[in-house]
Amino acid sequence: MLTPPFELHIPSTLDEACSMAAMLVESGEEFDWIAGGTDLLPNYKWHINTKPHVISLANVSGLDNISTNEIGCMARLHDLAEGGNCHPLVALAAGKVASSLIRRNATLGGNLCLDTRCFWFNQTEEWRSSIDWCHKCDCNTGSDCRVIPNQNELCVATYQGDIAPTLMVLGATAHLIGPNGIRKVAMDEFYQLDGMTRNILEKGEFLLKVTLPSGVEDWIGSYQKLRVRESWDFPEAGVAAAWKKGDRSTLRVATTALESIPRMHNEEVAKSDGNIALLSDEIFRSVKPVNNTSLPPRYRRNMVKVLVKRACEE
Repeated sequence: MLTPPFELHIPSTLDEACSMAAMLVESGEEFDWIAGGTDLLPNYKWHINTKPHVISLANVSGLDNISTNEIGCMARLHDLAEGGNCHPLVALAAGKVASSLIRRNATLGGNLCLDTRCFWFNQTEEWRSSIDWCHKCDCNTGSDCRVIPNQNELCVATYQGDIAPTLMVLGATAHLIGPNGIRKVAMDEFYQLDGMTRNILEKGEFLLKVTLPSGVEDWIGSYQKLRVRESWDFPEAGVAAAWKKGDRSTLRVATTALESIPRMHNEEVAKSDGNIALLSDEIFRSVKPVNNTSLPPRYRRNMVKVLVKRACEE
């Protein structure tokens, strides 16, 4: 597949990047941010949600910092997994993303802002046009959702990122930057709305970095992932659990790849009162995967119980 033409902008500073974004927004031009490009460029080659402008963050210095309490958006997943500088739970999840070759290019920001995926959307343009369009890419036809027929108000494409749930259970904060300056939001509030909007980023904004609270080194946890091929695939289900050393009452659990956004399960943890079997049942009842990934939703939902038990019992 040939990548459609687009104009590439390569700023060298944050101010320049934000100015470019402001200029494009003001002129009504659509654009994408690109970090490692391991997800965006394959989508462009398949003519999925392409834009006429792309702003690269590759030449902006200082965005790849990695420490226990701060990770820049351009930090490579390989460095997170192998560098030994970030929290072990984040490193564990980063090491389970795709393959080693992809991890050397993929970035934290790209993984956290990953586009949602769906059988009916992640196909070639010719394939999608041959069966009519879907709600996420309707080409102004008003097409219904192919997964849940007869409705075009909600996209149920699935978020399949690995690192987000680990940051959520560790209490991370996302720092967003754009033409209107910097703002901060809790990681578990960054993902909102449906499979089309995915997160709360406004026009011209991108995720600058994530910070973790002081004392996060006292927290331990686990990330469990279900995928078709152990060395490659996106998660079909993922569970992250974290707790403060020696204090199981601090348990936090988050899931990914089961709905349009990853999410925390604070209510389910509170109801379980430390009973792992009860917790796995509560989370099983709360998640609602749909039939738009490789594995059937019933199997993915049943496997959540197994993944929760494995994550917590460690």
